[in-house]
Amino acid sequence: MAEKILRTEYSEEMQKSYLDYSMSVITARAIPDARDGLKPVQRRVLYDMSELRIFSDRPHRKSARIVGDTMGKYHPHGDSSIYETLVVLSQDFKKGMALIDGHGNFGSIEGDGAAAMRYTEAKLSKFTEEVYLKDLDKTVDFISNYDETEKEPAVLPVRVPNLLINGAEGIAVGMSTSIPTHNLLEVCNTCIAYIKNRNIDTKGLLEILHGPDFPTGGIIANKKDLFDIYDTGNGKLKIRGKIEVELGRKKSDKDKLIISEIPYTMIGAGINKFLVDVANLVESKKLSDVVDISNQSDKNGTRIVLELKKDADIEKIKNILYKKTKLEDTFGVNMLAIVDGRPEILSLRDILKNYLDFQYEITTKKYNILLNKELEKKEIQEGLIRAVDVIDLIIAILRGSKNLTQAKKCLISGDTTGINFTVKAFEKDAKKLSFTEKQAQAILDMRLYKLIGLEIEALLKDNAATLKNIEDYENILKDHKNMDKLFIKDLEKIKRDFALPRKTLIEDAKEAVYIEEPLASEEVIFVMDKFGYCKVYDRGTFDKNAQAVESENIYVFPVMNTDKVCIFSNTGILYKIKVMDLPISKLRDKGTPIDNLTKFDSSTEEILLAVSEDSMRGNYILMLTKNGFIKKISCEEFKTNNKQVASTKLTNDDVLIAVKMISSGINTDIFIISDAGYILRFNISEVNEFKKSTRGEKAMTLGYNEYIKELYLLNDTGFVNISGKEIALNKVKPSHRGYKGQKIK
Repeated sequence: MAEKILRTEYSEEMQKSYLDYSMSVITARAIPDARDGLKPVQRRVLYDMSELRIFSDRPHRKSARIVGDTMGKYHPHGDSSIYETLVVLSQDFKKGMALIDGHGNFGSIEGDGAAAMRYTEAKLSKFTEEVYLKDLDKTVDFISNYDETEKEPAVLPVRVPNLLINGAEGIAVGMSTSIPTHNLLEVCNTCIAYIKNRNIDTKGLLEILHGPDFPTGGIIANKKDLFDIYDTGNGKLKIRGKIEVELGRKKSDKDKLIISEIPYTMIGAGINKFLVDVANLVESKKLSDVVDISNQSDKNGTRIVLELKKDADIEKIKNILYKKTKLEDTFGVNMLAIVDGRPEILSLRDILKNYLDFQYEITTKKYNILLNKELEKKEIQEGLIRAVDVIDLIIAILRGSKNLTQAKKCLISGDTTGINFTVKAFEKDAKKLSFTEKQAQAILDMRLYKLIGLEIEALLKDNAATLKNIEDYENILKDHKNMDKLFIKDLEKIKRDFALPRKTLIEDAKEAVYIEEPLASEEVIFVMDKFGYCKVYDRGTFDKNAQAVESENIYVFPVMNTDKVCIFSNTGILYKIKVMDLPISKLRDKGTPIDNLTKFDSSTEEILLAVSEDSMRGNYILMLTKNGFIKKISCEEFKTNNKQVASTKLTNDDVLIAVKMISSGINTDIFIISDAGYILRFNISEVNEFKKSTRGEKAMTLGYNEYIKELYLLNDTGFVNISGKEIALNKVKPSHRGYKGQKIK
């Protein structure tokens, strides 16, 4: 068969492929469906657990069993994403209502990870069974799984707006969703209000749905912004932890601040980060009234205790905690969900409309199925009731028939051909019979005990109930108002069975105000040893031990405590350290490794220069690379508040071998030495000024595999000391090959 080659524009093909991939991630991975508020992996985990019949009244099953079954049947994207989903659905500190009942170590609010799936067990919660999975077979459409060997629901028949109750977080391609959790009781009441009045506006809805309700509690401090957030579908929540004051009862007792609830954004590593931040504030004297901090949290809840000095300014401490730590944070709201296969940002009214439209859809399907079943039941019941009245005739037909087909044909169409009647009057009556096929089959399947009087009465009673059901179902299907009554009744029951009290306080809190006292400016001595350990001494300590300090360290220079230290790495990165981040050290203190203060990696990088930022003003930085590129850069180029910035441009195989600070009016010579022993001398004025984003110019012509080894500046004597020898060379222009000298080892 000849090979068919399709020619297409490369850019168009890439654009189409990327868009296809993007939409796949958006709709099939990261963004929840507006109808059930679930992502595909969440829906598949819950459905698989229902298929495995791991219900709330049954024993827990191994998580590995659930994960494996879900991956094999419905979600072939790896076990880690499935187990992570199962874990999150069971964590009541992340979800408004946990959908899975976990047994074992499922992680903690402080960021401890869940145990491996082989150690944990899970089952569905009662809430999930009743609200998310009830009538699954009667209400939603089923689609083929990834390999068309199984069927899975396109959506779950969730009876509440899960998008609000459990919220959602997800990052797709070019968009993300971030929906906060809400209180079940308030959501149900809001739905009821919307069902009763479709024209209710956002303001009216917010009188019932007061705002987000985070499982960690805390405080929403910008109540005034809630209207805009719910009216547009996006905005920012200002959330705070809850601080309680516990005054000492006795004189010997210390006053305490108790953090009993944390912002939702602090879940995980945020708590340990908060403890570290508070400790740093204490160390830097900004929280000088705090004498101790301890984390006394347990299974009963969060409890972080700050012990205070007597007569401490509690309001000031609160303001510092809110301003300087994550105890006050921002939660970005972006209520994005999939509606009719497309991502849309939804307002509160949009979410409620989608919820109600979905309820109409699944309720219509459910009651059509129920109605058809009742109509089928009615047909059979009416046939059996008629059959009881002519039971002698039916017995005569059965006795006279040669086979079941003959008897059934007679019951349906009155065809008596081939049937032998002992009483001729029965033959005449038999020709008048006209049961339906289903009725005829039911009559033939009927057992004799059904002819007992009580059984006949029960049949008549069942028929009356069936007729009542048919009437009720038809009324529900023909009028949405009747459906509305059903929804309200259903929501009232969900409230009674599962509602929990609100945890998050909503208010318009005062802005936390903290005016930092200006740091008293004083000179200190910055010290760094050959291992990259940094520290600062006060002037008195240094003056007493100057000789010892200078002999043991590579960099020793005075710097103001308000200044920064600039460290140039051989990889072309400039790191900046605030001097105030380094505590005043005692003489024998080891100091802090630069790796802990910056992103410097001592295993792969080398420090070429350390200077104070103030000393760089008006000066230049001279740089030379291994491949022979040289330039000088104005120090103004390095004025930035960033802790890390590229100081030059390097190719992949190049590194800096020398970085030196020079004054603007310097007039001296440079000596460059290659590994092949070539030495080149030229005046520093020959080096041109470049921007830090450039590579520079060629300093020396190098041979094959040759590289620059060292750079020296001419000393006051007019000579440069190389390997213990005073050397003087004729000056040449940069990029010259240089003079062959003694090979430097």
